[in-house]
Amino acid sequence: MSRTLGRTGIEVTAIGLGTSGLGRGIAPGSPEERAAVDLATAMLSGGRTIDTSNEYAGGRSEPVLGLAVPAVPDAASRIVTKVDRDPETGAFDRGRVLRSYEESLRRLGVDRVRLLHLHDPYTVSFEEAVAPGGALAGMLELRDSGAVDAIGIAAGPIPLMTRYVDTGAFDVVLSHNRFTLVDRSASALFENARARGMGVINAAPFGAGILATGAGAATGAATETDATTGALTGPVAETNTAGATPTGPKPPSYGYRPASAALQEWARRAEAVCTAHGATLRAAALRFSTRSPLVDMTVVGVSSIHRLAQLDALEGEAIPDDLWAEMDALGPAPTPIDDDAPGGAG
Repeated sequence: MSRTLGRTGIEVTAIGLGTSGLGRGIAPGSPEERAAVDLATAMLSGGRTIDTSNEYAGGRSEPVLGLAVPAVPDAASRIVTKVDRDPETGAFDRGRVLRSYEESLRRLGVDRVRLLHLHDPYTVSFEEAVAPGGALAGMLELRDSGAVDAIGIAAGPIPLMTRYVDTGAFDVVLSHNRFTLVDRSASALFENARARGMGVINAAPFGAGILATGAGAATGAATETDATTGALTGPVAETNTAGATPTGPKPPSYGYRPASAALQEWARRAEAVCTAHGATLRAAALRFSTRSPLVDMTVVGVSSIHRLAQLDALEGEAIPDDLWAEMDALGPAPTPIDDDAPGGAG
């Protein structure tokens, strides 16, 4: 199902696929790379919008996608990427924005992308980013020249994101981990963006953790996760074709932070509500985002072909309408994310 991304006129799918782990830790030309390309081909072949970034997987995500692009007609038109700071110096000015975009096009093997995000501008201040010669100047130059059709801001902390949205310069906003069953702190940001006619992308609907693993992950099987977009998780006994390194059992987490006992208890009660309605917490977490009138596209990380099929099934899972009132009756979940705290980025 396609949707229009705000005022941009760009068509996206209701669920996009995140690639932050695609190709991580694997060498070019290796058998592991071939498996990662197979996953990328499967992702592109499904017709969904693909979300990547210059720095994803240490710069390996885009090259792996680029190897898959020729095998899938029209795949290039469905790829969204992001410019990132210089990995060596941390520089993030106009020049770095232009170089980052050029790097991305070369890796992906495409002439252009329609939507380009400014990604995690944490190594420069907001004032530096919007000053003449700053990162925003580079983004505007790319849009004004027709190199891209639309520009977005993609990051975490809501106060910082709000400042970028309030410039009126961006066409799209992407936030992660902050518009979910657990944490709804992006609601005002998304409402602000909507009032401006901006497109809204919500990433990591599972909070990169407990909404996919459940509260009992600490004693269950080892899990695999997508570090940025909150991939579907499950046993890692299967081959992980994204190149991520399997790990042992982890305690439940949310937003890359440990889940408190109170949050784990909230998740158990949420699971009970879902079970009573014949649904799963995973499906409810996904539907919370895709059903919202504030969200154009929900980005979910996928780490294997099996997980890709699992996402298709999850999207079709029936969620009774009366489940939502019972979920709201649980009260606010104790989110571990505090954007006002020192080091709140992420």
